[in-house]
Amino acid sequence: MSDLEAAIAARLEAFTADRVAERLWAKDGSLWAASGKAPEEVAAWLGWLDLPEAMSARVTELEHLARGVREDGYRRAAVLGMGGSSLAPELFSRVFGWAGGPGGNGAASADGLELRILDSTHPDVVRGFRSWAGEQRTLFCVSSKSGTTTEPNAYQAAMSEIAPALDFVAITDPDTALGELARAQEFRGIIEAPPDVGGRYSALTVFGLVPAALNGVDLRVLLDRARAMAERCRTDDATQNPGLYFGTVMGEAARAGRDKLTILTSPRLAAFGDWAEQLVAESTGKAGTGIVPIVGEPIAEPEAYGDDRFFVFLTLAGEQHELGPLAGRLMELGHAGRHIELADPLDIGAEFVRWEVATAVAGIVLGIDPFDQPNVQESKDATKDLLEAFRTRGALPQPAPLVAEPGLAVSADPAALGDAPVTVDGAVQHLLTLLSTGRDYFAILAYVPPDPGVAERLQRIRQRVRDATGAATTLGFGPRFLHSTGQLHKGGPDSGVFLQITAEPAKDLPIPGWEETFGTLIAAQALGDLASLQRRGRRALRLHLDDLGAGLSRLEAIVDATVSV
Repeated sequence: MSDLEAAIAARLEAFTADRVAERLWAKDGSLWAASGKAPEEVAAWLGWLDLPEAMSARVTELEHLARGVREDGYRRAAVLGMGGSSLAPELFSRVFGWAGGPGGNGAASADGLELRILDSTHPDVVRGFRSWAGEQRTLFCVSSKSGTTTEPNAYQAAMSEIAPALDFVAITDPDTALGELARAQEFRGIIEAPPDVGGRYSALTVFGLVPAALNGVDLRVLLDRARAMAERCRTDDATQNPGLYFGTVMGEAARAGRDKLTILTSPRLAAFGDWAEQLVAESTGKAGTGIVPIVGEPIAEPEAYGDDRFFVFLTLAGEQHELGPLAGRLMELGHAGRHIELADPLDIGAEFVRWEVATAVAGIVLGIDPFDQPNVQESKDATKDLLEAFRTRGALPQPAPLVAEPGLAVSADPAALGDAPVTVDGAVQHLLTLLSTGRDYFAILAYVPPDPGVAERLQRIRQRVRDATGAATTLGFGPRFLHSTGQLHKGGPDSGVFLQITAEPAKDLPIPGWEETFGTLIAAQALGDLASLQRRGRRALRLHLDDLGAGLSRLEAIVDATVSV
């Protein structure tokens, strides 16, 4: 038995003896006492445990809503949200709208509306989304738990120029500013969510289920599967409890140095990785510790992976993929991992429960509170300060570049570059030399449109770095990742090496009723993110491109030259 297997076995035995399953479902906040939080403070966020049963009682209501929308002539639905308000809807759209290909943002189930999600503040993206929504009658779901989240409020203002208030519904907690706006403007409806469920645990609340219903997903079966998994997760014997077992494995693997949770999925389930990325990263990345989810990374030969990985293979029965042979070869090389197979897409309801319980349990193992997100607010506050400066001065305070060439400029804390040559090539090359194999991860933070062509080029850069250094890699599009992995980047272990990419938009877009434009907003979010990373001494470099296409070509050339040495 390996040291990791022994640690897992010991922890499971202790969890059984300590009646952890019983105490979890009794909402005993003292399970997370090692975090230093008061038990009642933690217990206040355990409402997600009730969702499989509670939301089953609301299925008729949600089905009625979806049927009425279709009968009124709507053909498209749009979710205007961020983080927990957008990732589950995107998962439903991409998985249940599958038609032999990646489906993508915009697919529709047989009996549902075409569903798309807007979670970028880049003016090019918002403009394109508004054009799509204007082509057919579209129902807009403005989704924000707090009701004050900047991005959904900006999206709603932009879409209100092309649609009447009757085309909007608000999905929010009780008594929020968004609810007040919806009443004042006479939205089609206000759908309230339970206030004791955090955003990343909200897939089975109305934040996930309203878009799912509009998209034609069978909510009754989805929730039946969730209830069945919840019942299994009540099992006292931790070795037989799917949630406790998986959470123990994740947490103990991280404690043993295998903290890069590498999620590899069969094609149709790719969007599940994006949802799980937020859940795990935002829940565990704090107090200098955390589990780093690696999602969407191109598959490599087994020898390319470092020993800081723990693998999860998530597959759909009957779907063609290459993960089985890869898993076998990885295990032969001494890697650790687990395989989860779904019988059909509706098993996602069960996986929501398994992963939520597991993430909460991993928090017990790591000694942290898995329900707060202190450093997400830090970036929000930095953005607000920058926007206030814009309103006062008429411009954002831009950092002076350390080095520039035609079309590219590098910004960084000078200490991060050390004695690196003062050229763009030298700065990027030095950043890559900071990666420590088996410890660090490389993160691309891209404040650019997440178009397929752009994503493909960034994936190539990511793959080249991984193959050359052995380091785990992540790719996040801003500001979306700020509500996901952003918490881990600042609050987790100091093992990230960050390349932030910004670019001039093709054309800016005003936000109706705001002093700022979307171009100003995303620029402030990028600057605030960089400032927050630098404040914490993270190894971060910003590369600003005047022209996105030409700049990415230049970056690819620099990376190729660096890793080929």
